[in-house]
Amino acid sequence: MTSSHTDCHFCLQSLRGRKYALREENAYCVPCYDSLYANPCEECKQPIECNSKDLAYKGRHWHEGCFRCAKCSRSLVEKPFAAKDEVLLCTECYSDEYSSKCFHCQKTIMPGSRKMEFKGSSWHESCFVCQYCRQPLGTKPLITKDNENYCMPCFEKQFAHHCYSCKKVITSGGVSYHDQPWHKECFVCAGCKTPLSGQRFISKDDCPYCVDCFSKFYAKKCTACKKLITALGGAKYISFEERQWHGECFNCAKCFVSLVGQEFLTQQDDILCHKCGSA
Repeated sequence: MTSSHTDCHFCLQSLRGRKYALREENAYCVPCYDSLYANPCEECKQPIECNSKDLAYKGRHWHEGCFRCAKCSRSLVEKPFAAKDEVLLCTECYSDEYSSKCFHCQKTIMPGSRKMEFKGSSWHESCFVCQYCRQPLGTKPLITKDNENYCMPCFEKQFAHHCYSCKKVITSGGVSYHDQPWHKECFVCAGCKTPLSGQRFISKDDCPYCVDCFSKFYAKKCTACKKLITALGGAKYISFEERQWHGECFNCAKCFVSLVGQEFLTQQDDILCHKCGSA
């Protein structure tokens, strides 16, 4: 190299007829430049002299011959590689050691290729498809059944139940009533529309009612106490000539003895035990 520079900027020796290197417009002889500025090689720890090729990655430096896979020792010069805990590996060794296996095909997902993750497992992008139509799922909504993934349209076509009330697809949960599926939010009292899922209810003409509405619309009144007879919880009631009584209210009108399971007589609107009725 020829230049207007005549002396080494550091040792001041003449550069005439000698190789030198420039740094910030200053000329250095090769020994001075190497001792001052040469980077140490990560592998062999020797300085990378100015007449050698310096390969750099993330602030670290290697001789060209030292830039190799830490496992198989193959050269990484102008080849794809990956780093793990500051160790350089060729893509094959990295895949063997660290890459995920595709849940579908069980083959390695190579570094640099797109990986799909779902429920703790990984897929090749080309393997993450709907089980029915085989179209890529990507980030689309999906439903899993028996460890297989389905896009929403295919799942609805193949498996989904339709709500008896609104006729729309039930994608999760739901309530079964009279062997028919319902959305929880659609399973409501036929009277007041209160949600009935998880609540006590009474069926009338295939329609569910909350206890209050059923009592309001359909329950009979006790002839004695005038309160509603709901017949909930297995409560007993007595019916006679279109009149009803709570079991505990079906008593003789005179002596108040219980007439449940006993013979009784009627006198106008009263019911009487045999003794009182015969007096």
